[in-house]
Amino acid sequence: MALVLGHSSHTDKNVLRHYMDIPQPDDKVQVMYIWIDGTGEGLRCKTKTMDFEPKDPSECAEWNYDGSSTYQAEGSNSDIYLRPVSLFRDPFRRGKNKLVMCDTYKYNKKPTESNKRHLCAEVMEKAKEAHPWFGIEQEYTLLDQDGHPFGWPKNGFPGPQGPYYCGVGANKVYGRDVVEAHYRACLYAGVMICGSNAEVMPAQWEFQVGPCEGIDMGDHLWVARFILHRVAEDFGIVATLDPKPMEGDWNGAGAHTNFSTKAMREKGGIKVIEEAIDKLSKRHVRHIKAYDPKEGKDNERRLTGFHETSSIHDFSAGVANRGCSIRIPRQVGEDGKGYLEDRRPSSNCDPYSVTEVIVRTVILDE
Repeated sequence: MALVLGHSSHTDKNVLRHYMDIPQPDDKVQVMYIWIDGTGEGLRCKTKTMDFEPKDPSECAEWNYDGSSTYQAEGSNSDIYLRPVSLFRDPFRRGKNKLVMCDTYKYNKKPTESNKRHLCAEVMEKAKEAHPWFGIEQEYTLLDQDGHPFGWPKNGFPGPQGPYYCGVGANKVYGRDVVEAHYRACLYAGVMICGSNAEVMPAQWEFQVGPCEGIDMGDHLWVARFILHRVAEDFGIVATLDPKPMEGDWNGAGAHTNFSTKAMREKGGIKVIEEAIDKLSKRHVRHIKAYDPKEGKDNERRLTGFHETSSIHDFSAGVANRGCSIRIPRQVGEDGKGYLEDRRPSSNCDPYSVTEVIVRTVILDE
């Protein structure tokens, strides 16, 4: 039985502010190291004091942690190495303080099983002349600490879907404070967040990150996710990336991935887009396995052919069709250039895996 924390687990943020207002020494900087745990979904963090303000992740020291407590090692040989790879401003501590996204490596200096960034970086380097751009639409759902959707009646359901998407009003949207705080925190941090909106199911939201080139897509989305969880924590709310948090006639959650190359963005690029779709059609199963942490098992609950999804078993493409695997936005069809939208990735996907497999298929012809 899952442990449900009551009101006593909440702390008074006004008391915290008293301590956070204590002046920070000029020669001391707090750097929060962030990494992906052994589930491939969970994020962990811990803080190191540095004697100067780092300007690049290479200036942050390699560190380690207990991998036996993060599903990544046995207790008898538990040290996992943290290698800083991407640096951001810290929107929680502010000032000179930083967030740093890290790669994880085992005792033998080989990547951990959940370190998908390692291979993704190699692939992006091979494809850099094509200038692959990505934009990911991250959907998520806000929950009370009891696991029930935030704002939903405790002994029932809200009205049917229809009035909630991009809605306004206390009877249409739940949890906007979290959304606004997250957006501003991402902007401060330097995350390439470019939008947000309420989604089809009440208490479900979306934010978009991009355009990002190459490996930056994964770095920025993971840090945006970390900031989301950290902001929600302050509000006493849980943000879940589960692709189907509520069974029944409710939309699931995805991470629609917009992708283009330099050739797609130039005049006549629609032909290159169509060629890419043809390549994707021949690697459908391979992509489904890469599009959620359980190699398709999570997406099975979401990609049913209903609720604005395609069937997990079939590949399809179309202009402005949200029931397809791949959507060509109508404006792209009219302009004859632009990008494609892969609607298959689940909300809990690893963006390193998603962007890697797209580049392998479309650019490297692997």
